[in-house]
Amino acid sequence: MSVFRYERDSDGIVTVTMDMTGPVNAMNAEYHGAMSETIAKLEAEQGLTGVVFASAKKIFFAGGDLNDLVNIDPEQAEEFFNSTEEVKADLRRIEKLAVPVVAAINGAALGGGYEICLACNHRIAFDHKSVQIGLPECSLGLYPGGGGVVRLTKLIGVEKALPLILESKRLVPAKALAAGMIDQTVASIDELLPAAKAHILSRKDDELAAVQPWDRKGYRVPGGAINTPRNAQLAVMAPAMLSQKTRGLMPQMTAAMDVAFQASMLDIDTALRIEGREFAKVATGSVAKNMISTFFFQLNKINGGASRPKNIEKNLTRKVGILGAGMMGQGIAYVSAMAGIEVVLKDISQESADKGKAYTQKLLQKRIARGRMDEAKAKGILDLIHPTDKNEDLQGCDLIIEAVFENIGLKHTITKEIEPYLSDDGFWGSNTSTLPITELAQASAKPENFIGVHFFSPVDKMPLVEIICGEKTSDEALAKAFDYTMQIRKTPIVVNDSLGFFTSRTFGTYLDEAAHLLTEGTNPVRIDSLGKGIGMPVGPLQIQDETSLELSRKAQETWAEMGVTDKWGNGDVIRRVVKDMITDNGRGGRHHGGGYYEYHEDGSKNIWPPLYDLYYNADYQISDTDIKDRLMFRQVIETLKCLETGVLRSVADANIGSIFGIGAPAHTGGFIQFVNTYGFDNFIARCDELSAKYGERFECPTIVKAQAKSGELFV
Repeated sequence: MSVFRYERDSDGIVTVTMDMTGPVNAMNAEYHGAMSETIAKLEAEQGLTGVVFASAKKIFFAGGDLNDLVNIDPEQAEEFFNSTEEVKADLRRIEKLAVPVVAAINGAALGGGYEICLACNHRIAFDHKSVQIGLPECSLGLYPGGGGVVRLTKLIGVEKALPLILESKRLVPAKALAAGMIDQTVASIDELLPAAKAHILSRKDDELAAVQPWDRKGYRVPGGAINTPRNAQLAVMAPAMLSQKTRGLMPQMTAAMDVAFQASMLDIDTALRIEGREFAKVATGSVAKNMISTFFFQLNKINGGASRPKNIEKNLTRKVGILGAGMMGQGIAYVSAMAGIEVVLKDISQESADKGKAYTQKLLQKRIARGRMDEAKAKGILDLIHPTDKNEDLQGCDLIIEAVFENIGLKHTITKEIEPYLSDDGFWGSNTSTLPITELAQASAKPENFIGVHFFSPVDKMPLVEIICGEKTSDEALAKAFDYTMQIRKTPIVVNDSLGFFTSRTFGTYLDEAAHLLTEGTNPVRIDSLGKGIGMPVGPLQIQDETSLELSRKAQETWAEMGVTDKWGNGDVIRRVVKDMITDNGRGGRHHGGGYYEYHEDGSKNIWPPLYDLYYNADYQISDTDIKDRLMFRQVIETLKCLETGVLRSVADANIGSIFGIGAPAHTGGFIQFVNTYGFDNFIARCDELSAKYGERFECPTIVKAQAKSGELFV
């Protein structure tokens, strides 16, 4: 029996219900066999009136099988191209059935699922927030290679199609309808099939009802072909803007834009073949492998609870106390209230606490102004936050998070003073970016309930929370912290205790290597430009200004108190920069009057001119490749050391943490995945070259050499 149920009614309408083996419908070998067999049967039907494609799953169709895609090598490109052409040929056969074909979309239709819908003449969707429609392949290092780029471009035009494709947008039915991606919505799932059949019957005398727009004589793409005068600006500006945004590091987006441009000018069959050729190149490349591995498999692994202790009942946080209503505390209050959690926001004064709550009010007002929330819901969320300067208001909290300054003494004092207000089974979280949890927990009466919850700024936008386990942190506390992080819709990674943990420690090497380059004589503009050139969101000098040089100075003082004078090999350089910039010139960073950069009232900025006098040496010679590799390899090496020493518990935590928390280039799939596709032997050799030229901080960690001997990738 086929996994595609085939039912013909008395009106001559055939309903094909996709119900493949497993939890979802996917484009795999089983699909290809079932689809080809079904189309052959449809082609042989006598008196066929129309066809409805439906799904027996909650998800209409999940798209391509990424298990197959992630294992394809460049040597298999031709074979892969031929196999995808066979799948696309089936969709083309659907378009030539000579009867109206309707997609009855009951659930998410993403990627290959929406490509099936595009091959239908009419698309009807259940109008519900659980139904998402779109082509998200670019976010996985791919692009819609099953006809998605070509057909969407021909359907709505290149200008409207490109943002949907390149930004991997997933639209709810109402927005998909407005965008022209579907043709109709229904209010109830029970109305889908009747509406689909009604459409077919209403068009039985319309000869064009079964003909796709692009197959009609004289059809022109909406908005015109890309080579028409009206699109001259788009043709010039779109590639330039994409290059500026991706820095040439996202080949799937460049290819998708090129295919869309060509689709606007060429006939459907030629355009589909070009799409297939380019797709084979992209799908067999390292960027696709990196992004699929990390953004699909490893992210799902983390969100599925791989780092959460097993056999511990799921915990729901109902009341959270937040100590400190500054930038971090107010952000934590906002995301907690958005998740429906009661929040007690405490600061040393009522005025400061009120100001912290006002941050949430400001963000909610923005949502209201954009039509994303109504006044009543916003009021309900705001009412969940209770600002106070009284310790007693924290009584009975399931969780208390301290978000005060990075000072061990201050944190110890607060822990001793406030911890008794926790509920009997409550736990304590310290939002620290560098200080060891084991040492902070020394002030706790219940160190087993003490854990690090490191948020990233701005909290409302950054998706990651780094959970840090101290030596005495219990599995129960870890499970509760994990559950709270998921409850507030953040992605949790779990690491073991150390100074700087994983993210701050690794991110620090990016800033430190920039300081090395600067003090060696490299032009500061070149340093920041090449930092962005490797795919980091911001240049290292600029981000050091944003986080503040003053913060680096305070961190050095804190480490000195702990007996650490040269952490991660950067002590001398950092001390020199701190002296030159802060002690001698009062340049503490952007929020301290300026640092490496000068900041102007109109929003512009430029390198602080005396910086050239301090460090720049026009005779200093270094290649762009060496600068880029130094900025990248320092971070990769530190990540490997964290994995090697057990600070990191998994490769997935390393990759997701480096991208979501540090800003690692997405095309690499994260700092550990970078090594997988760079090649172990190549990585070892490059480390040897860099260490010989620039110092022992570039020596290759032993873990890579061991992995090279085993022949296994980091997974």
